Amino acid sequence: MYKADKKDWLIDSLTKEIAVFIVEDEKIEYEEALKKLYTSRIFEALNDKETGLYREGAAYIYQHYLEEQKNKN
Repeated sequence: MYKADKKDWLIDSLTKEIAVFIVEDEKIEYEEALKKLYTSRIFEALNDKETGLYREGAAYIYQHYLEEQKNKN
């Protein structure tokens, strides 16, 4: 597996894990959780490989997602 492929795989895996956290916490459907995540700044940062955020754990990233949502309202 090439480095770029590993990064993409990590980002995809983290996205799925974070979406599950959203489903469980907000009691919404998986597709709705993905939509919420896809429109967040933290998701944008996760997909920007220069940030290195993909190296962090899903729970850490999810905490940043929650902070973003809290500050959004």
